[in-house]
Amino acid sequence: MKKIPVEQAVGMTLCHDITKMVDGFKGAAFRRGHVIREEDIEELLNIGKKTVFVWEENAGEIHEEDCALRMAAMAPVQGAHYTAPSEGKVLLMADTRGMLRVDTELLREINSIGDITISTLPDHYPVESGARLASMRIVPLVTKEEQIIAAERLCAQRKLLDLRPYAHKKIGVIITGSEVYSGRIKDKFEPVVRRKMESYPAEILGVTICDDDLDMIINSAKAYLAKGADFLIFTGGMSVDPDDLTPTAIRRLGAQVVSHGVPSQPGNMTLVAYLSDVAILGVPGAAISLPTTIFDVLLPQIFTGDKLTKDDLIRLGDGGLCQMCRACHFPNCTFGRY
Repeated sequence: MKKIPVEQAVGMTLCHDITKMVDGFKGAAFRRGHVIREEDIEELLNIGKKTVFVWEENAGEIHEEDCALRMAAMAPVQGAHYTAPSEGKVLLMADTRGMLRVDTELLREINSIGDITISTLPDHYPVESGARLASMRIVPLVTKEEQIIAAERLCAQRKLLDLRPYAHKKIGVIITGSEVYSGRIKDKFEPVVRRKMESYPAEILGVTICDDDLDMIINSAKAYLAKGADFLIFTGGMSVDPDDLTPTAIRRLGAQVVSHGVPSQPGNMTLVAYLSDVAILGVPGAAISLPTTIFDVLLPQIFTGDKLTKDDLIRLGDGGLCQMCRACHFPNCTFGRY
C-alpha cells in the first residue's frame, strides 16, 4: 500500500476503512475496497483526511482481514468455528465440550514468521461449548503475502489446533481397604467419584468395596471388564507401603503401568496404567478431602481416549503444584497445565 494526497487518489482503491464522526455518530464513511471518485474528495477533506492509503499493484501485500480469513482456513478445527473478521482478527469458538490440544512448537514457529500473531488457550485445556479457544491476526494493517503463505505451508504438514470431544466411558470403581470393607469406617470416595463423573459422558457400572486381598481386588476388576468397562478407577492402598496391595493388583491384572507417582501435589501417588485400551487410574486419598487433585487434571484426557504417556506425566511438574486457593478456580488456574 502507499500513502498519497486525496486529490491524487481518484480511481484508486482504498485499503482501509475511513471512519466518520458527526454529532455523536461514529461509523465508516468509506469502506476498504472503495474506488475513490472525484466527488469523494470534498467529503474526505471535510472529515480531516488529507491523505489516504491505497493499494499498489503487484506489491504482494494482503490486508489484515484477508490474512485473518486465510489463517482461519489453514487451521480448521472440528467441533469449533471461526467468527467473521472484526478489527482485523478472527476468534475460534468451541461448539462442543472437550479438551483443546495445541501443537505448541508449531505455534511458536508461526508466531516467529513476522507480522503474524496467534494466541490460544493452553495445550491440554478442558473447555466448554462457547469458549474462546484462539485469536488470529496480523499486527500491521497489511503484510507481505509471503508471510501468510509460509504459515499455510507449515499448517499443511501439521495440525495446529484440535478440539477433542469427550467419549462415553463405562466405569468400574474399586475401593480397597479392610477398614472400609469391614464397616469400621464409612467410605467417602464413592460420592466424590460420582460427583466428578457428572461432568463427563460416564456410565458407572458399579462400585465394589474390597478387603485387602489381592484375589478379591483382581476378580472385582475382571468382573467389570467382563461387563464392558473401558475405564477402571481404584482407590485405597495407593502408597508404597508393603501392605498396600492396589498397585500390585493392577499389575497382576496384566496392565502396563505408565507411572506410579507423578510430579504433582496433591495426588503425588497417582497411578496411571492401561490394559489394552482400558484406562486405569489409581487415585490416592487426597481426592476425598480436597476439591481438586491430579485426578481432575487427568480426567479430560482419559475421556478423549488419548493415552497418557510418561512424558505427559513428567511435564506435570511445571504447574503441578496446586496453590490451595480458598475458593478453587480450576481449571482457570496454574494447576495441571502440561
